[in-house]
Amino acid sequence: MTTVRLNSADPVSFATDALIVGFRSGSETPLPVTSADALDAAFGGKLAASLTAAGFAGKPGEIAKVPTFGAITAPLLVAVGLGDKTDAETLRRAAGAAARSLAGTARAAVALPAESVGDAEAVALGALLGAYGFSRYRTGGDGKAPVAELDVLSPLDGEEAGRITARATALAESVSLVRDLVNTPPSDLWPAKFAEIAEQAAAEAGLAVEVLDEKQLKDGGYGGLIGVGQGSANPPRLVRLSYTHPEAAKTLAFVGKGITFDSGGLSLKPSASMDWMKSDMGGAAAVFGALLGIARLGVPVNAVGYLCLAENLPSGTAQRPSDVIHSYSGKTVEVLDTDAEGRLVLMDGIARAAEDSPDLIVDVATLTGAQIVALGWRTAGVMANDDAARELVVEAAAAAGEGAWGMPLPEELRKGLDSPIADIANLQPERWGSMLAAGIFLKEFVPDGVRWAHIDMAGPAFNKGEPYGYTPKGGTGAITRTLIGLAERHASI
Repeated sequence: MTTVRLNSADPVSFATDALIVGFRSGSETPLPVTSADALDAAFGGKLAASLTAAGFAGKPGEIAKVPTFGAITAPLLVAVGLGDKTDAETLRRAAGAAARSLAGTARAAVALPAESVGDAEAVALGALLGAYGFSRYRTGGDGKAPVAELDVLSPLDGEEAGRITARATALAESVSLVRDLVNTPPSDLWPAKFAEIAEQAAAEAGLAVEVLDEKQLKDGGYGGLIGVGQGSANPPRLVRLSYTHPEAAKTLAFVGKGITFDSGGLSLKPSASMDWMKSDMGGAAAVFGALLGIARLGVPVNAVGYLCLAENLPSGTAQRPSDVIHSYSGKTVEVLDTDAEGRLVLMDGIARAAEDSPDLIVDVATLTGAQIVALGWRTAGVMANDDAARELVVEAAAAAGEGAWGMPLPEELRKGLDSPIADIANLQPERWGSMLAAGIFLKEFVPDGVRWAHIDMAGPAFNKGEPYGYTPKGGTGAITRTLIGLAERHASI
C-alpha cells in the first residue's frame, strides 16, 4: 500500500517526482491556494495564465499536468481543481483525483491546504484512497502501479503529524480491504473463503472470532442463511467478530449482508443485472473493514460485527418461491421471491446481534435496486426505528464524506408484507416504495427496546462508471468509514 507522511518542506524546492497543487476557480484565471506567491514567482508570474490557456479552470476534480522545465525542483506540476470550496471532503476528493492521476509515479508531494489537523488528515486520506489499485488478475502489467510514496506538505510535525498519518493510514487500509474483497470474483470468494480471510485478519488485529458452518447454522435455527445458501455447492457461514476495549461504556453491533454472488436464485436475475453481483457482499465487507479499523485505531467502544455469508444460486436444492422458512428469531417467512434474499440472511444476523445487548444495531446491505432508483448511485438510504439513531448515522456519513439520506418507514407499507400462511412475506407485491418495505421487513426482527438503523447502499458499494475523486471504478469501500465514525461518536457519548 502507498505510504504517506507529513513534511514541512517548501514545495518549490522539494525533491519529488510530481508536485500536486490545488487551484480554486477564479473569475478570470484559476487561483493557487498553497504557496501561491512562491509558485507563481517560480513560473515567472505566468502559471495561472498558462493553465488557463490549456483549458484548466479549477473546477472540482479537474486535472492538468504541466512540465516544470526546472522552474521548481519537481519535474511535473499537477494542478487539481477545488472549485470554490476548501472543506474536508473537497480536499479529500481533490487529493484523491490527483493521486489517482499519478499511477506509475514513484513519489509525489501534495500542496493542498493542510494547516489544521482536520485538513491535513483529509488530504492524507484522500490521497491514499485515490492511490488505490487492484491488479491481482493482470498478467502483463501496464506500468501503472499506484504512486508509492506521498508527502503531504504541512507545517504540522512531531507527534501530531504521526497521529494524523497513522489515522489516515488505518482508515485507508480498511477501505482498501473492502474494495479488494468486492472486486474479487466469486470464483475466489465464496462464503467459507470469506470466513477464512476474516479469521486470519481478526487474529492479526486482536479480534475475537467465531464461525458457524452450515451444520451449526441448521442446528441453531438460522433458517434465513440456510434457505438462501441451500442452492449452492458453497454452503453459508455466519462470522462473528468482536472487539472489546477496557474503557468502553457503549456497545455497537454491525450486521452485514454477505451474498458472495447473487444470481437471484430460482427467481433468476436478467444477465445484464448479474455481472456485478460479486459486489453483493459489500455490506459484510464494510462491517469487516470497520471492525479492523476500530481495532487499529483503538476506539474505546465495544464493537461486534456479524458477516452473514451465503451464495444465492439456482439448483435442484435451491429454495423455491412459496417456501416457508423459520428464522432465528422464531418468526416464519414466506419466500415470494428468492431474489429478495439479502433480507433473509440479515433477519438472522439482526436477531442474533440483539443478544449482545448493544446500544445500537446497524445493518449494512446492498439490499434493493429501489435504492438506486430513489437516490442514485452515490447516496445510501438510511432507515431506523429511532429518529435520533437515523440522524446519527446520516451525520456520521456526512462527516466521512459518504452520501447518505434519511428515509421513513411508513406504517401503511407493512400490510403489503402480509402472508396468508406465515408471519410475514419477504416481498410486497407492488414495486412502489420497495426500498422502504425492505426496511420495514427488517424492523420486524428487531426486538422491542433495541435501537436499530438500516443502511441500503446498493448503488454506492460499486461504481460502474468512471473513477471520480478518490473513488475508483468497481468496489468503493462505501460506508466503512461511516461505521468507524459511528464507533468514535459512541466512544465520546
